[in-house]
Amino acid sequence: MKELRRKDKQISIEEAMGLLNKGEYGILSTVGADCQPYGVPLNYVYKNNTIYFHCALIGHKLDNLESNSKVSFCVVGETKILPSEFSTEFISTVAFGIASEVHGEERYNGFLWILEKYSPEYIEEGKKYIEKMDKVTKLIKIEVQHISAKKAPAKD
Repeated sequence: MKELRRKDKQISIEEAMGLLNKGEYGILSTVGADCQPYGVPLNYVYKNNTIYFHCALIGHKLDNLESNSKVSFCVVGETKILPSEFSTEFISTVAFGIASEVHGEERYNGFLWILEKYSPEYIEEGKKYIEKMDKVTKLIKIEVQHISAKKAPAKD
């Protein structure tokens, strides 16, 4: 993995993991068998150095993951455009890892963690929804191998 070029903008792993924990969505980037890159926004949860997301049983990202399980996942938070300075303040993190389908108890837990993150007031209803959608939904995890994160200040 390449190191962050601008060390002066690098943030700690703890800050990076904090952003992964509180981010509302992230961009999953994959590469297909034809070497065509593909980025797609999705909801997720970050637990135990692992990113979990759900998807349909078929689709572009799953086709790409079948041919190449290496992925990156980007979350951006706290942005502020500074027009008069021709700049933007932001904090971001990119996680690199290996994606795979989740089964068994970990699968159920992953769905519960997503439910707790996005619908904490509707846990019981959400459990019924998980059961209803179980046969038409996959849960994928990204086992994080490396994290790169930075915060861009107003001035370079």
